Amino acid sequence: MKKLLGTVLTATALLVGCGEADNQTAGTAAPIDLNMSLVFSPNELLTQELVKATDMIRERTDGAVNIKVFPGGQLPVYKDNLEQVVNGANWIAVEDLSYLGDYVPDFAALAGPMLYNTYDEYLAMMKTDYVAGLKAQAEAKGIKVLNADYMFGFRHMITNKEIVNSEDMKGMRIRVPQSQLFISTLKAMGAAPAALPFPETYAGVQQGVVDGLEGSILTMYSTKIYEVAKHMSLTKHFLGTVGLYISPSVWDRFTPDQQQIIIEELNAGAKSNTAELVKLDQEYTEKLEALGVTFNEVNSEQFNQLTAEVYNQFPSWSEGVHATIMNELATIRADQG
Repeated sequence: MKKLLGTVLTATALLVGCGEADNQTAGTAAPIDLNMSLVFSPNELLTQELVKATDMIRERTDGAVNIKVFPGGQLPVYKDNLEQVVNGANWIAVEDLSYLGDYVPDFAALAGPMLYNTYDEYLAMMKTDYVAGLKAQAEAKGIKVLNADYMFGFRHMITNKEIVNSEDMKGMRIRVPQSQLFISTLKAMGAAPAALPFPETYAGVQQGVVDGLEGSILTMYSTKIYEVAKHMSLTKHFLGTVGLYISPSVWDRFTPDQQQIIIEELNAGAKSNTAELVKLDQEYTEKLEALGVTFNEVNSEQFNQLTAEVYNQFPSWSEGVHATIMNELATIRADQG
């Protein structure tokens, strides 16, 4: 059904695009309508920031660039989302870098385990020449990266026991998304990953089907998982990030002024998102502690060593990609002092 919907939407978008081109040829500057599709729910910070940014784009372009945000998976998401972009639809896909990795494999490595210690490190990585080269490869494949600075937090272990090292995770069934990267990472860390649909996770922990899950501080609070799992071990094994992607052919239909406005407002939205995320991390940590949740640090060095092998398990990734990324991060850390 999703694929059928995606096909219909693509055809419709292309027809709309053709109509707009005809109107512009005739001298009538028609507004350009685009769908922005994301899986995040309407009440999540990232969604709210994107709504604000697209509202500002609409306002500053006098309605000529009309981006309609569809959260919560109302339209195609994940792989189908990127396919809309590649097919040239009037579309902006909001997905994490691993989906971009279907077209430029090393982008998925940038979403790999145990890379970033802080939000600033990730943001600096996105400004490197290395990532600029990957973006150029993506554009050649029909995907322009408008912005990749939107984050939704580090992922940690959420269980009913303290986890400090790999030995503490031995034999623990931990819920993960249906993703080979997540499954390989949790195995490397010592756990027994269980790919369980997220809506079933609360009951799964409560009934002992799984021993816990991995997720962000905001997720733990908003889903009330703290009612069945009272411990968060701060592994930072993944950083949740997304990119915003558009077809280069669609992008080229905007005027230079419109392009500048779109980039400016998406950049402003990303900065606002980061600032709010830092505040919410602290706010929800305090709220969770008040609800009886205990937080603890972990042996990050051990987990770093164990998960380094994950980068060799994806044949499409460049040989030595982990070392390449870590060298970039070493430079970033030296610069950041």
